[in-house]
Amino acid sequence: MKIHQAGSHLSEDRGGAVQDWSWRRTRRRIGLLARLTLPYRGRTALALATLLAYTLVALAPPYLAKLAIDEGIDDANLGRLTWIVVLFLASAVAALFLSSANTYLTGWTGERVLADLRNKLFRHLERLSMGFYERNRAGAIVSRITNDVEALDQLVTDGVTSLVQNTLLLGGTAVVLFLLDWRLALATLTVLPPMALATAWFRHRSNRAYRNVRERLGLVTATLAEDISGMRVVQSFTREPVQERAFHGVNGRYRDANYETTVLNAIYFPAVDLLSSAATAIVFGYGGWLVYHGDMSAGTLFAFALYLSNFFDPIQQLSQLYNTFLAAIAALDKIVGVLDEEPQVVDAPGATALPRIEGHVRFDDVRFGYGPEFPEVLHGLELDIPAGTTVALVGQTGAGKSTIAKLLARFYDPTEGQIEIDGHDLRDVTQHSLRRQLGIVPQEGFLFGGTVSENIAFARPDAAPAEIAAAAEAVGAHRFILELEEGYETQLGERGTRLSLGQRQLVAFARALLADPRILILDEATSSVDIGTERQIEQALRKLLAGRTAFVIAHRLSTIRDADLIVVLEHGRVVEQGTHEELLVRRGLYTRLYGDWAADVA
Repeated sequence: MKIHQAGSHLSEDRGGAVQDWSWRRTRRRIGLLARLTLPYRGRTALALATLLAYTLVALAPPYLAKLAIDEGIDDANLGRLTWIVVLFLASAVAALFLSSANTYLTGWTGERVLADLRNKLFRHLERLSMGFYERNRAGAIVSRITNDVEALDQLVTDGVTSLVQNTLLLGGTAVVLFLLDWRLALATLTVLPPMALATAWFRHRSNRAYRNVRERLGLVTATLAEDISGMRVVQSFTREPVQERAFHGVNGRYRDANYETTVLNAIYFPAVDLLSSAATAIVFGYGGWLVYHGDMSAGTLFAFALYLSNFFDPIQQLSQLYNTFLAAIAALDKIVGVLDEEPQVVDAPGATALPRIEGHVRFDDVRFGYGPEFPEVLHGLELDIPAGTTVALVGQTGAGKSTIAKLLARFYDPTEGQIEIDGHDLRDVTQHSLRRQLGIVPQEGFLFGGTVSENIAFARPDAAPAEIAAAAEAVGAHRFILELEEGYETQLGERGTRLSLGQRQLVAFARALLADPRILILDEATSSVDIGTERQIEQALRKLLAGRTAFVIAHRLSTIRDADLIVVLEHGRVVEQGTHEELLVRRGLYTRLYGDWAADVA
């Protein structure tokens, strides 16, 4: 017995915890939308006022119809009938004006709220650390700021208005029905219990179904974005049929999720229509009997029938709105999930701006892993790099070379140990002040849609045209840029597709040079250019590296040989370091790697 009671209490506690979590989540959603509405509270209040006025006006026509029949037509009072007709027309004009004003005000506010939400999402995405982007597919992230925000559009611009209006109309109509005739009202309400059961079933099933729809849509967007980005690889390996089948599978699951919502709608809404027809039959059956026995006027029965339509129409509208509400809530959950993500790397409360640096870098017993579920990548790394040194990081794949570059740029923080620049612990300075003095050229230079000059001046938008041209001239990009149809003002298209891979890399070098970084990181930056292009930029590289601390991750022998210091890594540890000649004399791992590279070149 005690065990049963204990289990019962545990179940109650768990249920209470789930309800509390659900309430907190609902409050978070409402709070997010409310904060976004605050800047437009004046127009929001005006929209609500016009909505209340419209609802009151919308309740008038059926009652005016009752007066027209009972006091105008039956009493043969033409003057009174004329005034009632005038009031009827006046209410229609007022409803038109109020409805138009409310639609405009609600749409104006809603679209600005959604635009602010997109801006808030984008601003938050810019704050998140690189780990977030390495864990999540780009298409799924894009879906949050496009598909999911779009799913809120109908709710914010029309749904809230419909919810308030139909709820008020439903309540007001119920009151008027009882005022007209309580007996007929009670008889009509006998259809409400089965309608309540049908609505509860529909809500339970739809909640899960629409959540599945949002998840499947995100997968469709993510798959599509990935395949389009990798179309060159897909076509190169003739994988079109395989990728098409994979997309058909993802799209088919999205279709099935939508199909489930269609089936639910096909069951529920006809059931509501059936119950509405049953209520109408009760009104004319029982109401006609009352009119026949003189207990009700014909005008009252007519008005009752009109109000009954006003009673069931809002129920259907609210049920249809529930579909929109479910889709919006599912989308809002995804959006809130992104907003709940916190950056892994944050500035310390007392972080200061990093002053202009010389470039003395020290790794002191640095350990790092990408997460508790992954093995450690760096194991007590010790490096002391004097300012102005060009360091080549070499080693086999997985040795930790790129991880060192990510830690130096503070895309991640070490698990243990510390990294210092000129004696400043990177965790004690602001990320912005650190990265303003870093230049990073990745394996494939990423270019943005825009002109050549805009891409070169990306880190220095205020750079003069002469400075942009000088940077391009220094890395050997000036000539081919002038050969473009509009020179430096040529639009490059998405990811710089107008240029070859080597040309894009040269523009990336020019961008790094113009930024004038104190520490330069070249992550396989020359691996994507041909030998001729590499020779062309060797002189530019010397100029780019002169007077700067540089970390070069490369497999090209020319880049490695010219380095002031070569650090050989194996399984996250430094196993050798020295100049090219010193390491060859030791005949260790570097000698073997160098032999392999030389053989590849040969």
